[in-house]
Amino acid sequence: MSINIFINQSQISTLDLSPVKMIIEDLEKRQEILSLEQQLIFNLDYPREENDPREISEIPEVRLWFIALDSCYPWLPFCLNWREGELARYTAMLVPHQFNRSEGIQYNQEALDIFVMQKTFILHSWLTQNNITGNSRLKAMAQIFGYDLDDSFFSLLN
Repeated sequence: MSINIFINQSQISTLDLSPVKMIIEDLEKRQEILSLEQQLIFNLDYPREENDPREISEIPEVRLWFIALDSCYPWLPFCLNWREGELARYTAMLVPHQFNRSEGIQYNQEALDIFVMQKTFILHSWLTQNNITGNSRLKAMAQIFGYDLDDSFFSLLN
């Protein structure tokens, strides 16, 4: 079952992360943070002019909110609902990209390389701290972006 987090323009404008913090802090207190695995979906209410051609991930204020969120919870990709495309949308908030009508999001390749490796390092450490073994989650995350991480890579991280 997915958990929808509703974010409005006021929260974005004031960098108010409380809708996410409330959920995460409650689950951390109950030591149930791992129950969020692939559960979160963000619903953004950010009104735009009718003639504004930008995608939501191209709006600087929205991107800034996600940068602040990622700074607080760098392991958040673990919690995003990948099946619903939430990981790709989250990544678009943090990685420079362009939209192609026929191919969708086209990330800046070097920025995506850095993002995927950074998240792999962060999540590997976070999963280890939470006694979650195996690298299948990290491999699956990387594969969403076209990366194939070999087991020998993970031996470098141990």
